[in-house]
Amino acid sequence: MNTKSTLFCAFFFLMISMGFAQKKKESQSIISGKVNISKYHSREDLKKMSKGDLLVLYIERIEVIVNILPNIAFATKPGVTMESLGIPETKDNIKALEDNIDASTSYFDSTIEFQKSILPYSDTKDLIAAILFYESTLKALHTYDDFKKD
Repeated sequence: MNTKSTLFCAFFFLMISMGFAQKKKESQSIISGKVNISKYHSREDLKKMSKGDLLVLYIERIEVIVNILPNIAFATKPGVTMESLGIPETKDNIKALEDNIDASTSYFDSTIEFQKSILPYSDTKDLIAAILFYESTLKALHTYDDFKKD
């Protein structure tokens, strides 16, 4: 009798582990990382800020742009996956997405490293102009769907 219950338990645990092994991994979002900024600024707001604060804003806007713009043909917001777009989740497609995310992360990290060492030498007026330009680009993303109409 003890052997039957031991075999039953072993079989039961084997079936449970197989069930968990078959669960599909959740799809990865095409857009990952920081995808929005906390506030848009006017030229007057930016003129009142220190150069250090402007550098932080500049880098924050670069991060958002690097995470969104290369992928706007697919999505402009996080949470969109290959599955939700109807793209087959093959090994090759998943690998391509992972490679793209890794490349974006690497590009962003090296860009920020460069910006942190060189950007402090930039003229404050140019820094303000760049922040305003990036913010206008990010605002334009809110109207992106208007361009998709036939």
